[in-house]
Amino acid sequence: MKKIPSLPFKGQFLGYLNIVAKFFSYIITIALLLFGIVGLASAFLNPFTYLLPYVENCYSYFNLTACGTETSLVQLETLATTLNHYMWYTVIGSASMVAVGLLQPESRRTYSSLPRKAIRTYVGIKNGRDWVIAKIELLNAESAKWKTTFNIMKSPYTLLIKLGFSPQMALGLLFASSTVGTGIVANETVFADKCFSCGDYGEYNAPSAKPLDKDYSDNTLQINLGAIPVREITIENVSVGTVYTGDAAGSEASILPSGKSEAILISGNPISADPVFAATRIEIGKFIFEKSRCKSVDFSDADIHTIIIEHNASDGQSIIQTSGSARNRAIGGGHHQAEAMITSGGTYDRIWIDAPSSGVNGKIGTLTLSNVYSKGGTCTFKNLDIGTLIIRQNEIGNDSDLATKEFQITNTVTGANWTVTDNVEITMSEPATQLGNP
Repeated sequence: MKKIPSLPFKGQFLGYLNIVAKFFSYIITIALLLFGIVGLASAFLNPFTYLLPYVENCYSYFNLTACGTETSLVQLETLATTLNHYMWYTVIGSASMVAVGLLQPESRRTYSSLPRKAIRTYVGIKNGRDWVIAKIELLNAESAKWKTTFNIMKSPYTLLIKLGFSPQMALGLLFASSTVGTGIVANETVFADKCFSCGDYGEYNAPSAKPLDKDYSDNTLQINLGAIPVREITIENVSVGTVYTGDAAGSEASILPSGKSEAILISGNPISADPVFAATRIEIGKFIFEKSRCKSVDFSDADIHTIIIEHNASDGQSIIQTSGSARNRAIGGGHHQAEAMITSGGTYDRIWIDAPSSGVNGKIGTLTLSNVYSKGGTCTFKNLDIGTLIIRQNEIGNDSDLATKEFQITNTVTGANWTVTDNVEITMSEPATQLGNP
């Protein structure tokens, strides 16, 4: 039997029919959800209850045409009142309509795709954020590198310091070189702006890295702490006190400032009545005092959480371990906290860290004194509140007499946790005088 061929427009017709079916399925789904939501709202809230007070002069069953009121408005009000009156029937019917609407394929495809769309949107936003941040970090890094490169290229003295030479050796190499004139050296050292990291003496109001513009009668490195916390202060590889002379001939030997007996002094200030001054202390998160040489070391009036004293050699020592209850502190300051003040290399008559403002405690996150070589004056630390104190690998002494206790932790120092290990007593005298500018 011969097969009758299909009509050429059969596939097109079925396609149109499928589009119409989908259209009506969307209409039915939307209607179910819309009527269900309106019914749920009407079951608990009759909107005409809030509307009638505003149209009561116009809205009247006996005068429908007075204000042009349509009959449909009256019908809607009657329907809303009925739905609200039979609340539970309305809730059951409306909830059923919403449930049936949500079970339709069109609804399921919509809400089942939401998690994927949300995740894709979040991933897209995250990738865009990471791209922007990466470009910003790259630009900042390149800017800093170019700035450092140009500064080093224009400054032979700075280049030598960056390569690890001491300031004295850098000066000697520049003066000895036939390609660098003394004018360049003078411009980069004598006439250049003084700064803390350059190893210049002077009085610094932390967190400023520039000394106060004033005439100085001595070669003291002084840091005045105020209300702004300093994240870190590091002083390392320096000579202090009478340990150095001014030149190779041995003349102009350094001396302690008039009336001062400390080569190193880190302390707050006691209360005073004349002039009126409220007592101050220096708060330190972590204090490291290491690899240094002192005539004597004494700690007093300090509240400390953790004290570690290890591997020190002293010409007599007295370490009194007094228990306390100080908290383990850390110094924070957020965005307004000062950055680090770090100096390496230099010669000073004295190092002095002070809290000179009445009633304002100084605050330091981490204080490090490392390889400080001193002579002629004491190393004194008092009026302190410290989280962790580490005293290690120092040499302390001056008179070769063990009966003199030149390393002292007095009974006014309290600690919640003590570790005192491998500290020895040996006779020693003060070191020989060094040449400040060999």
